[in-house]
Amino acid sequence: MENLFKERKRRLDIFRQWRKKPKAKAKEIPDHVFMTCAHCHASVAVMDLVENQYVCPVCDHPFKISARERIRQLIDEHTFKETNAKMISIDPDHFPGYRSKLENLQKKTGMKEAVITGVGKIMGHSCVIGVMDSNFFMGSMSAAVGEKITCAIELATRKKLPLILCCTSGGARMQEGILSLVQMAKTSAAMKRHSDAGLLSITVLTHPTTGGVSASFAMLGDIILSEPYALVGFAGKRVIEDTIHEKLPDNFQTAEFVLEKGFIDRIVPRKDMKRELGWLLSFHCHRRTS
Repeated sequence: MENLFKERKRRLDIFRQWRKKPKAKAKEIPDHVFMTCAHCHASVAVMDLVENQYVCPVCDHPFKISARERIRQLIDEHTFKETNAKMISIDPDHFPGYRSKLENLQKKTGMKEAVITGVGKIMGHSCVIGVMDSNFFMGSMSAAVGEKITCAIELATRKKLPLILCCTSGGARMQEGILSLVQMAKTSAAMKRHSDAGLLSITVLTHPTTGGVSASFAMLGDIILSEPYALVGFAGKRVIEDTIHEKLPDNFQTAEFVLEKGFIDRIVPRKDMKRELGWLLSFHCHRRTS
């Protein structure tokens, strides 16, 4: 009996010691392993997104991607040559806090401005391409952005190359005032000269394409494509409703709604965009040489 009590006491002592030991912390999931889809709210592994070109595998809703990622997806490997890479905004109106915001975004994104332009090939066909990035000041059009896009259009005209502009923007950059607004006219005039030269221009609308960009070069392409679910419009839905005092449809200003009204030519899933652009470029090149 005494031995039984000793064994019981030994086991109780072991149990008490175990309870006093600090419990191991639950393993935390590192950041950037999963991302949440803004459309269906599903948690998706980043590796799955990368393999699916940053499109939700659950609902096929495209995630926002950087300009360099879009170039990687569209342009043939080792064929892209960037142009005007050092062109930057200079805070012409000395807007309070603007210069520091520019510097912070340049460090954060690794970009000088909200657009990257250059020359490359898509499925073997040469073109000039400009890709906007909403990670930089929401893709707003500064004087530098307008100048880079205008230079890209003029380069395409001079070299007799087709032009592709991938658009995403919140509109004109208010910190630059009228100098931002005049970029609408400047880019539109360059698009007209490119068209007069008998050259092809394709604009690709991505989420969102609004404001001064949608009111200028974004809607002036010979062919206008869009990614699914992209917001395409000028003023915001709420502003329009307050102005006209009417309730607008739930899908108002979506790519699907704009396609139905005839403002764009086709909605193309991201995984098919390179093939679609390659086919259009091949048709254009064949037409010019025949």
